[in-house]
Amino acid sequence: IAQCLVGSEMCIRDRYERQLKKGVFEILVLKLLSEGEKYGYELLLELKERGGELFAVKEGTLYPILYRLEDDGLARSRWSRPEGREVSRKYYSITPKGKEELEELKELWKSFEKGVSGILEEEL
Repeated sequence: IAQCLVGSEMCIRDRYERQLKKGVFEILVLKLLSEGEKYGYELLLELKERGGELFAVKEGTLYPILYRLEDDGLARSRWSRPEGREVSRKYYSITPKGKEELEELKELWKSFEKGVSGILEEEL
């Protein structure tokens, strides 16, 4: 899987990795927000710090997720008031609906992981 295809096509592994991450980032962002209010760059740092390079993402990946969570009523945002030389930051927090959704998504993840592991670890 790690071998690249001919030409400029991406490695098969990269394609699968991207697809797997796509389905997980919303859960991870909700989890981080459930721990307290955070601004975007703080979320980026925490994803990388706690998840390693695998979850190091760029702003162009994170912000659409945050906007989607807001649109779905799972997160809300507020602008901070700058004091002194501080700049205003947009802080995100989880909503009660977001907390409920996070619990459901965590259960779904456990079922998904169990099912995938059951197939991958099956002896033939």
